[in-house]
Amino acid sequence: MRKATITRGTAETEITVEINLDGTGIYDNQTGVGFFDHMLDQLSRHSLIDMTIRAKGDYHIDDHHTVEDTGITLGQALTQALGDKKGIRRYASCHLPMDDAQVRAALDLSGRPYLIWNVDMPTQKIGSFDTELVREFFQAFSTHGGITLHVDQLHGFNSHHIAEAAFKAVARALREAVETDPRKADTIPSTKGAL
Repeated sequence: MRKATITRGTAETEITVEINLDGTGIYDNQTGVGFFDHMLDQLSRHSLIDMTIRAKGDYHIDDHHTVEDTGITLGQALTQALGDKKGIRRYASCHLPMDDAQVRAALDLSGRPYLIWNVDMPTQKIGSFDTELVREFFQAFSTHGGITLHVDQLHGFNSHHIAEAAFKAVARALREAVETDPRKADTIPSTKGAL
């Protein structure tokens, strides 16, 4: 079973992430940051990765540490659940429209983290949520998940729609990339023999 549970505790946050890569998109995410929970729910639902996240953070400062540390812990859980990555499709992409917004995500579960982020949020806030934290989450997630991740905004003027399209596009790409390729189920998807 491709499952993982990771707990990460610091002076700033306490995060526990449980995932099942072979799930159906069942989620129960409670980080104390409402809009972020909504985005994590989208990530789970559209990737079909079952996800339970519990987070407590230093909200009296702001939401930055909670969002970033959740990205770190989720990335670590993904790495653990993938194991040696035998049989995965590895690469995937998705163009995702949401009303005025269209976002393209392309990723490689290569073990070589790299983030390209061409997304311009027109506002600094979505409700009380700092829009710059969307990038912070994906930076932490890609770094600790060993993901080469490119996210490009093609259209959009509504920050909520842009952020949600980004999470959903990454989710749909992740769904395909973690799937087992029935034609190569017993091999590492690399000529190097390791990822």
